[in-house]
Amino acid sequence: MNRKKQMSVIALTVIFALILTACGQKPVTKADDFVLKIGYTGSLCEAPVHMAVEKGFFAEEGLKVELIKLAPGTTFEAVTAGKIDAAFGLLASLMQPLSNGLPIKVTTGLHTGCDKVLVASDSGIKTLADLKGKRIGVPSMTSSPIIFAKRALADAGVGVSEKNMEVEFAVFNASDLPIALKNGSVDALAMNDPTAAVAQKEYGLFTLVDSALTEPYKHQYCCSAFVRDNIASDYPEIAAKYTRAMQKSSAWIQKNQDETAKIQVEKKWVAGDAAFNAAVLKTYNYIPSVKGAYDAFGITAKQLQQVGMLNSSVDVEALHKNSFIFFKDVQDTVQ
Repeated sequence: MNRKKQMSVIALTVIFALILTACGQKPVTKADDFVLKIGYTGSLCEAPVHMAVEKGFFAEEGLKVELIKLAPGTTFEAVTAGKIDAAFGLLASLMQPLSNGLPIKVTTGLHTGCDKVLVASDSGIKTLADLKGKRIGVPSMTSSPIIFAKRALADAGVGVSEKNMEVEFAVFNASDLPIALKNGSVDALAMNDPTAAVAQKEYGLFTLVDSALTEPYKHQYCCSAFVRDNIASDYPEIAAKYTRAMQKSSAWIQKNQDETAKIQVEKKWVAGDAAFNAAVLKTYNYIPSVKGAYDAFGITAKQLQQVGMLNSSVDVEALHKNSFIFFKDVQDTVQ
């Protein structure tokens, strides 16, 4: 194509864009046809993802999405492999992977709560300090429950660092944890909902600490929305739409826990009894907050480094700052 023809094509393109703008139509951008791949695992507290689909919050934002079901514990692998673009995650469980280069940005906090430390009601264990010298069952050594348990134990004066370990942690399949407690293989459990709430009800367990109800943890956001780094940098409008939709969904859940639980069970997002699930959801604060997530990250990251779950060489302040992205057209909260 000669230079004269090239200039004509460019001029026509500019004119066409101006005509669209003058008619009140936005020129087509590379984001208009983008389909955001959102990973989910089907957990109860992941309700903002489920309701954003069922109540139309993604559609309201004009966001095209593809929901991808993941096996528990595979979200980070899916992000790294480029299988998903966004997801819902426990803040505490993001920190170590982020320090090792997990390519994501947190965009907002979604709710508080969901981790518990439980003991048999007849165990004689009444406080966290009573767990010194005891064995605690956990679903994995990197899961949110063990992170929460270590934080709470450290706050109670119980050593949980490599240099001063005053408890023992033992890994069991999540469904086997209550049985391990019952047969004496462990003295306590660190679990998250809904399995924690189910075990608590079925076995009559006593709660030593509950991140949804116990001070100061009940004010700290545990779950958040995040996007892959390249989505934040190359498609910021898509990342902002995703964040707004998740915030709207969380705010709606805060006012409609019974309906949320009913929809989750009826639409097979999660298993269980809707009434029981609703009672669990009502212990969480689903008022979303960007600042809430940012503040909780800073508190938790420092504690994780103190107990040895973040390498001492990690610059916690830089990790804190670099793990978030803020959008001008995303509010701090929606109610």
